Amino acid sequence: MLLTEWPEHLDVAALEASGWRPTPFQQFVVKVQSRCNLACDYCYVYELGDTTWRDKPTVMSPEIIDSTCARIGEHVRAHGLQSVRVVLHGGEPLLAGADTLVRTSTALRAALPPATGVELSVQTNGVLLTDPLLDTLAAHGYRVGLSLDGDEVAHDRHRRYASGRGSHAAVVAALARLAARPGMFAGLLCTVDLSNDPVGTYEALASHRPPAIDLLLPHGTWSSPPPRRPADASTPYADWLIAVFDRWYDAPRWETDIRLFDEIIRLVLGRPSRTEVVGLSPSGVVVIDTDGAVEQVDTLKAAYHGAPHTGLSVLDHPFDAALRHPAMVARQIGLDALSATCMGCPVRDVCGGGCYPHRYRAGSGFRNPSVYCADMRRLIDHISGRLRADLRALTRTP
Repeated sequence: MLLTEWPEHLDVAALEASGWRPTPFQQFVVKVQSRCNLACDYCYVYELGDTTWRDKPTVMSPEIIDSTCARIGEHVRAHGLQSVRVVLHGGEPLLAGADTLVRTSTALRAALPPATGVELSVQTNGVLLTDPLLDTLAAHGYRVGLSLDGDEVAHDRHRRYASGRGSHAAVVAALARLAARPGMFAGLLCTVDLSNDPVGTYEALASHRPPAIDLLLPHGTWSSPPPRRPADASTPYADWLIAVFDRWYDAPRWETDIRLFDEIIRLVLGRPSRTEVVGLSPSGVVVIDTDGAVEQVDTLKAAYHGAPHTGLSVLDHPFDAALRHPAMVARQIGLDALSATCMGCPVRDVCGGGCYPHRYRAGSGFRNPSVYCADMRRLIDHISGRLRADLRALTRTP
């Protein structure tokens, strides 16, 4: 990587001198397990630009768990935070075993001030989600998010075991177990595949009655483009998402939240975003890997080898040290992180430049429009148009 790639040269001291201050972390993604029992061919952890997982411990040690939780408690006290989110992640976090999950929740609650709210969840592929394990997770206050890409054909197109066998049946069985504990269900995560019917995919997901769905664009960059993302101004991903939006928006009653659409609607209506996928709100997410390394968002692994690296560790550094890392700062400075192209765009404040990892281009870094720029513009214009039409109808004098 060239040292001239943005934001390597970002002058954090100058920003602070001008009055900028970092936003404390409020979401901590804890990588308790660095391996997975599936071999999804689109996985950004194992299949894209970064391969540092090969050198990481398989499971987070008790020492690293305790240090991580102590650092979270330290950060909460330093900034007077009222609540935090902690997401256990991987790899596949359930491979770490029930004892690791219990130790993490116990150490976390011991480290936090008694009045601090904590939303504790585990993001899993679901194939290890047995009733006894669900009982353990429930007893320790976990909610559970699952990955599901639609019906059997759609899901098993990518989410397979190393043998090639699909995982759909195991995930559906896990969802049936989770249905008996509705308060534990955090929602579904689905990676968009243009080969799958959009409305059919949405309806397959909605049939499991999730409280929320995350529709994720496949991770890619200008240097390593996402699948079937052409270099021209066509918008295949927007077309796919618009079909889902119209089906969801036109439903006679609420079926589920779709976070991407919810956040775009909030932004169009003048509210701040609650995610860094769209909008200009400062990122409050930090990742802790199995070796205790403090990392940026792990989706940066799509960019290049070592992209999430900060050189910091929970064994030696408070999280405040990461808040002043140039790459972390770049995801907190809003308009100042955008390219000239983005600054002149009419949907700039809604799109916010798009998902940060998708802006990367070798040689220039992250100060570029999203590789999904054309798709994001079309999607935002469509949603905005639907909202404006409905608002005009509501306010029209009879």
